[in-house]
Amino acid sequence: MLSSLNTALSGLQQFQQQIDVVGNNIANVNTTAFKSARTDFEDNLSMALGGNVNTQVGSGVSTAAITGDFIQGTISSTGIGTDLAIAGQGFFTVSDPVSSTQYVTRAGGFHLDSAGYLVTTDGLRVQGSSGDLQVDPATVVSFSIDQKGFINVVKKDGTTAVAGQVQLRSFADPSQLMKVGNNRYSWTAAAGPSALAAPQTNGLGTLQVGALELSN
Repeated sequence: MLSSLNTALSGLQQFQQQIDVVGNNIANVNTTAFKSARTDFEDNLSMALGGNVNTQVGSGVSTAAITGDFIQGTISSTGIGTDLAIAGQGFFTVSDPVSSTQYVTRAGGFHLDSAGYLVTTDGLRVQGSSGDLQVDPATVVSFSIDQKGFINVVKKDGTTAVAGQVQLRSFADPSQLMKVGNNRYSWTAAAGPSALAAPQTNGLGTLQVGALELSN
């Protein structure tokens, strides 16, 4: 009798887990570039003695994994030149200026901070081919970002230059990325090898400037 109750209880517990995951999806329906998740279940088995034969019997259910769904969300125009959306594969890489810890994200709501660094809403610096991307406010009067990620600047002396290029990362299995909050992920070997590369290379997507990816 106790075994049957435990089996039923495991079902209730996993149903609650599924409700929590669905609730989190719904709560983030308006979060930029949010990726929904689903709960994958598996059967629990235990050994039962039947005469001279050991047999496996069901003893309930457990959560096998909570898997992220990385299908692209709709891209919506904002008209803000530092807002970037990825049309296709890839993630932005951002770095904590204090710890140098790096994360990836699909949320491209960036801006320039007081020192001219291209940053997330909470100050993490967007990474380019040479590290932190920066538009020097002391020498630059205007800038624009193109679909390949190049930051084209006009200097105070009237000359033009490229201040850097936004780089992207891709993963063989994005479902293995680990959520760390604030729409960011850390990565492990299970996600597959990763290296920074330019948009529109190595199967990476195109940048859409003045736009954001919506929740999927």
